[in-house]
Amino acid sequence: MRLILGSGSPRRKELLAVLGIVPDAILPPDIDEDPAKGELPHHYCARIAREKAAVIPAGPDDIVLCADTTVALGRRILGKPTDADEARRFLDLLSGRRHRVFTALCVKRGDQRWDRIVEARVKMKSLSDLERDAYIATGDWQGKAGGYSIQGPAGAFIPWISGSYTAIVGLPLAETAQVLAAAGWPVWGQG
Repeated sequence: MRLILGSGSPRRKELLAVLGIVPDAILPPDIDEDPAKGELPHHYCARIAREKAAVIPAGPDDIVLCADTTVALGRRILGKPTDADEARRFLDLLSGRRHRVFTALCVKRGDQRWDRIVEARVKMKSLSDLERDAYIATGDWQGKAGGYSIQGPAGAFIPWISGSYTAIVGLPLAETAQVLAAAGWPVWGQG
């Protein structure tokens, strides 16, 4: 039995390491992550995690772990910005407002699949132009849903969260441990 992490995110690998788990393989999936027209953020997030898991090559006893993190402002999905201008627009939208962060998990082993979705609520303080532009200049927004990462410099913009911090980072540890154990991975050792 092998554990395959279907993600290129160094944050997900680091969060697994908090549980003492080192994946046997890391295989970032290559799928189309564009939302469908009118797709709600939580449905989108869950679908993307499932689609990632579906394309990861694995043996019948291998366990595949995939996740997707989506930032939502109302019904609007704020994906990974394509450039600094889009990141600036996302931050302007989030500035002074609460938003939701969904992280969906999909674990598969053979024909079985376990799915979870975790919602956290986040408030971003009102950003000055100086704060926003200084953050954009760090480049930390690149490859980050919503154009920011709570574990990076933008953490200084987040005075309040409700829900799982690790879900906001990209892998909710409580739910991850639960679904991996359900799939047969010895999360807490061989016992």
